[in-house]
Order: sequence, then structure tokens, then C-alpha cells
Amino acid sequence: MTHNANNGPAAEDAGPAGRRRLLAAALGFLQQGLDLLELVGPESYARPHPAVYDASIGGHYRHGLDHFVSVLRAAETGIVDYDDRDRDPRVERHLDIARDSTRAVRSELQRWDASLLEHAVGVRCSVSDCNPESPTTRSTLGRELAYAITHGIHHYAMIGVIARLEDRPVPAGFGIAPSTTLHRRALAG
Repeated sequence: MTHNANNGPAAEDAGPAGRRRLLAAALGFLQQGLDLLELVGPESYARPHPAVYDASIGGHYRHGLDHFVSVLRAAETGIVDYDDRDRDPRVERHLDIARDSTRAVRSELQRWDASLLEHAVGVRCSVSDCNPESPTTRSTLGRELAYAITHGIHHYAMIGVIARLEDRPVPAGFGIAPSTTLHRRALAG
């Protein structure tokens, strides 16, 4: 790794192929969510579960989707604001609205040119409940899209727990980090 005196370690540019892979990963992640929505009934989607702090599948799903929307907005505003998310209760209560919202996010990402991922953005995110002012840091749309995917994987894992509490299926590999899948393959093989 090289070091840049002004900015710390310098990351190598992923190049056009890497940026295209990142967009494809985001689209695949969102498709996995749509696949889940086909397996979950409306009652199960919205039901809070005491074993997981009264969270619902829909609540986790909406939260993850909100992060993608925050990244999409930053393409126009220049700021990814994770504090100012929609938090639309309809997305966490109604499967049809969750499906439509997911399809809209996928459609927007499909229109993105991979070079857009290089654009610099500011990122606002609360890091403490002791101080109401959120710091703003520097990033890129690509880095934040990668974050939305990895953050979403965590929420997919929580959805998997809730689904299993209800004896409901989830798509293959749902909620499992790609690095974990690759590690397991290496151990098996």
C-alpha cells in the first residue's frame, strides 16, 4: 500500500471494471431483496418480533433500502445524509410498496454510468447520541454504495433470523457476506 502524506494510505483506483462490478453487486443485492419479498407473506413482513427487540422483517428491509436512497440522492446533492432518511413506515408495513421502492432504486442504479462512482461526496452520519451534531466526512459515491451493500447484508442477516423464527425460507446465501461465502468455499476446497 502506498501512503499519501496529505490523505493517509492511498487506495488504488478500482478502474472501470471494478466500478462496473460494484454496480452489478448493488443490483444483485437489491434483486436478492426482491426475491425475499416473494417468499414472505404480508403479515409476516410487518409483524414485530419480541425476540429481536420488536423489529420486523419490514423494518430491517426499509432501513437497508433507505441507505441506498441516501446514496442515490447524493448523486445530485453531493451529500450522503444517513441521518435524514425517509423512514417511510409504509415501506416497512406493505410488501407492494417495498417492492415498488426496491424496483425504483434498481431502475435508477441501472441508469448510472460506472464513472459516476468516482464522484466525491460528503457523508453526514450521527456517531454519538451525546452530541446532536453529525460530522461530515469525505467519500465517494462508490465507497458509499459499497457501504450500503455491506450495511444491507447485516440487515438481511437480521431478516434471516426473523424469517427462521417463523420457519420461513430465505433466498440462498441471503444475509451472508460475500467474504464469508468465499472463505467457506476455500475451507471446503
